[in-house]
Amino acid sequence: MRNSEIAQIFREIALYLEMQEERFKPRAYEKVAYALEALEEPVTEIYQRGGAKELRSIPGVGEAIAEKIEEIIKTGKLKYYDELRKKTPVDIRGLTAIEGVGPKSVKVLYEKLGITGVGELEQAARTGKIRGLPRFGEKMQQKILKGIEFLKQGGGRFPLGSVLPLIAEIEKRLRGLPDVEAVTVAGSVRRRKETIGDADFLAISSKPEGIMDYFISMPEVMHVHGKGMTKTMVKLKNAMDVDLRVVPKESFGAALCYFTGSKDHNVALRRIAQEKGLKLNEYGLFRGEKRIAGETEEEIYQALGLSYVPPELRENQGEVEAARKGELPALISYGDLRGDLQIQTAWTDGANSIEEMAGEAKRLGLEYIAITDHTKGLAMTGGSDEKKLLRQMEAIDKINQSLKGIKILKGAEVNINKDGTLDIKDEALKKLDVVGIAVHSHFNLPRKEMTERVTKAMRNPHADILFHPTGRVIQKREPYDVDMDAIIKTAKETGTVLEIDAYPDRLDLKDEHIRKAVEAGVKLVIDSDAHSVNHIRFLEFGVAQARRGWARKKDVINTRPLKDFLRCLKHP
Repeated sequence: MRNSEIAQIFREIALYLEMQEERFKPRAYEKVAYALEALEEPVTEIYQRGGAKELRSIPGVGEAIAEKIEEIIKTGKLKYYDELRKKTPVDIRGLTAIEGVGPKSVKVLYEKLGITGVGELEQAARTGKIRGLPRFGEKMQQKILKGIEFLKQGGGRFPLGSVLPLIAEIEKRLRGLPDVEAVTVAGSVRRRKETIGDADFLAISSKPEGIMDYFISMPEVMHVHGKGMTKTMVKLKNAMDVDLRVVPKESFGAALCYFTGSKDHNVALRRIAQEKGLKLNEYGLFRGEKRIAGETEEEIYQALGLSYVPPELRENQGEVEAARKGELPALISYGDLRGDLQIQTAWTDGANSIEEMAGEAKRLGLEYIAITDHTKGLAMTGGSDEKKLLRQMEAIDKINQSLKGIKILKGAEVNINKDGTLDIKDEALKKLDVVGIAVHSHFNLPRKEMTERVTKAMRNPHADILFHPTGRVIQKREPYDVDMDAIIKTAKETGTVLEIDAYPDRLDLKDEHIRKAVEAGVKLVIDSDAHSVNHIRFLEFGVAQARRGWARKKDVINTRPLKDFLRCLKHP
């Protein structure tokens, strides 16, 4: 079993326990799920190295949970999980994926209407059966229907962060085969789209038969659509289709360009080729029958009179014209970040201590981090009030005294109340190094009211960064209705920094909003929104998102040394 599969079991256990109104256990299981999901090493290897005892080295895993992980590894099942499902036989994962439907709602729907899955829920909502339930009503019924439709729109696509580790693992395995000269992933994965529909691998090999045999025999493969000497297509157990193509070395760059896309970008390139009396396809760039470029992408762009276009920009959104004029931006690079300004710890809903988060950040090469645990308005996380914040500040000061090579900043993720005020008093906020503000409630306010709410909070003199500015959760919750042009304008006026939240389920800001912010001269940060030591590596997804939004290094202030970064805030 993969880490993500085991993590999902524990995440569902947390939901079942929350349904039963358990107070503390759900959070414990959710923290373990976070930790398991983000492990770089397969949990099975950890177990093989030292049994259940070694499993306890995973953040949040105690003796009881270690035994449960051991049971899953040994048997592929977990008795405790099966008992919970038997007691309440519902699709807890599917139902709670609908915005507004939590575990307690699932319990009511099951007990009152016998609803066990999304299909039954939709039918009940469309026939008006839900509005009569306690604490539901007509508004909730319409919200559920809207949430179901939103889920349908994302069907068949996968958040990049949920599948990229597997894709990278397959790529690494293919590259290690003796008859493979080169291999890379193309398509929307290479363009780092927020969600992907499938994955395309390209390889160079003089002996493709063995590669294809290996490809169809991978443990992740559920079904083989077709197998040939140059192309093989499979479906993985996670329902994602994956293709492998073997191409000649002299055509590798052309094929990579073609299969990376996007379709609109490729059309623009072919049009330029035609203007020059050339022909461009997946086999190369040709003048008549003669191939004049094709082994690398760079030589194709050069032959077309263009600067090389990074894959993240290939959406036909002005990049071809900029490449023709030599005006493409020098995009932020994946190693440019020096700090991470949104990190949650075990003080609220994180899985690790302040020291552990700082240690991992240092190991990854960061120079500073901000601890930004939730505040009191988000009671479910054990959010901090003013007194708890002061205690945490003192703890951070003590930890900093013994740390070398990294600085911990005192911060908070402060809730924006419905009226635009903050849930922590200014006297406490001014003592923090970094103040992040965020919407965590009342997501369905009208556009004008939501915009006024957020912009009012941004005008607080202590509000440094607007965290996850649109509140979206990819394929789970739509962004709240807010005027992003007004948010960007207010950010410019007030000096509020806009965050690119790198957590794979968020990637908020969207690329189009990043580009608008860059054009307006608004400052940006890229943060991991880490709830576990293993989440800090999510920063790379935020950098990819920034690149898709045409952001340069100078646009992102946590690429700067600590002193320079702090000067960019409202109250350095």
